[in-house]
Amino acid sequence: MSASAAVATPGRPSRIGLRLVALGYLALLLALPVGLVFYRTFESGVAPVWEAVTTPEAMHAFYLTCVMVAIAVPANTVFGVVCAIVLVRHRFRGKNVVNALIDLPFAISPVVIGLALLLVYGREGWFGGWLLDHGIQVIFSPVGMVLATIFVSLPFVVREVMPVLREVGDEQEQAASTLGANGWQTFWRVTLPAIRWGVGYGVVLATARALGEFGAVSVVSGKLVGRTETLPLQVEERFQRFDLTGAYSAAVVLALMALVVVLSMNLLKPKDRKV
Repeated sequence: MSASAAVATPGRPSRIGLRLVALGYLALLLALPVGLVFYRTFESGVAPVWEAVTTPEAMHAFYLTCVMVAIAVPANTVFGVVCAIVLVRHRFRGKNVVNALIDLPFAISPVVIGLALLLVYGREGWFGGWLLDHGIQVIFSPVGMVLATIFVSLPFVVREVMPVLREVGDEQEQAASTLGANGWQTFWRVTLPAIRWGVGYGVVLATARALGEFGAVSVVSGKLVGRTETLPLQVEERFQRFDLTGAYSAAVVLALMALVVVLSMNLLKPKDRKV
């Protein structure tokens, strides 16, 4: 028994080796490239960086990125909670199809998503001509960029909330209904408190995805500097103009925003264990 346990349990050198491999892999693929970006950004001092991130174009890109997140994440949060409840708590025809469609943004390239929006809402698309005739421009405007951002960040809240709903069950919801609570009261006082950490994780992941989205937004935005350019698009635009300081500065701002989002997710974990 002890011999088999000794064989099954890796020794200390093996554990140290595995850790070194894992840490080395992360350092090579994540820490080293990101560290080099920060180094190249500040190698000439802080003044050029500050000048690059405070230009009107950079400020507008930062503002537009925040707008994308501020619209897409709440929309996907509401949709995600409702969709998760419907998929877990109800039975209906086509449930498996809906469940599969939720994962579509994971399976399809963001560039394909942008092209699909172009075919639907472009000037020659299904609805684009009619919308333009009524003064509504979707493609090459922030409206299309919001739609693209919503599409690519759609699954995260759903996929984080569904396992929590299955785990908590519906006994408390049935008890609340038996005691006379209506649907809204049951949701606000029973369901939402039970799934709040799942919702929180989903919001953090959706925010991180919306912040860094490039492919779909690139197709539908037109990349108009100072008008339809988010921070990821600005990184590419400045790099193509050989403005390396501007490109690295925009990348650092984007990285810092993503870091805040990741830290927020880590701060949620200890609280989740106390539930």
